[in-house]
Amino acid sequence: MRNDAAGLPDAHERLLIDQAIAAQRNRPGALLGILEMVQEANPRKYLSAAALAYIAEKTGLPPAQVYSVATFYALFNLTPQGENVVCVCRGTACHTRGSRDLLEKVSLDLGLDWDAMSGTGEADKLALATPDRSFTLRTVACFGQCAMAPVVEVNHRVLAHVNERTLHREVRARARERK
Repeated sequence: MRNDAAGLPDAHERLLIDQAIAAQRNRPGALLGILEMVQEANPRKYLSAAALAYIAEKTGLPPAQVYSVATFYALFNLTPQGENVVCVCRGTACHTRGSRDLLEKVSLDLGLDWDAMSGTGEADKLALATPDRSFTLRTVACFGQCAMAPVVEVNHRVLAHVNERTLHREVRARARERK
């Protein structure tokens, strides 16, 4: 969705951003609403650097403020997402009930290099896509659903008390839907 090497949003993306800004004008938390609308309109469900810069320009907000909001909230993506998104909670309750094992298992099921991931120390803030972009595996610090730990979200559907078998079945079902 870019029209030149400088990374400017194309006319369609600019129009979508302008509409999001107009829809959120003078509303409390307008920036959050704008970012959410722009990300949802993107076919790969992410906020490009060009989109963030354009949002800053059009709202009159400092680019650093727009970027800091986009990076603070886990619901925003700065990289293209897969068709299916699996998000594993890494909060304390989920961790103690096996979320790390779930993360390892699903990464292996998706063909992602678990050893390379876990060796970086970044497993608590992970976002990796399969090469064919059919899946993105993400982590979140906490869903706030601690009584239901471990919690995994698959395509915005929260699953509670997840075990490896349940998660494997969910991933297989999404893969079959794709075919």
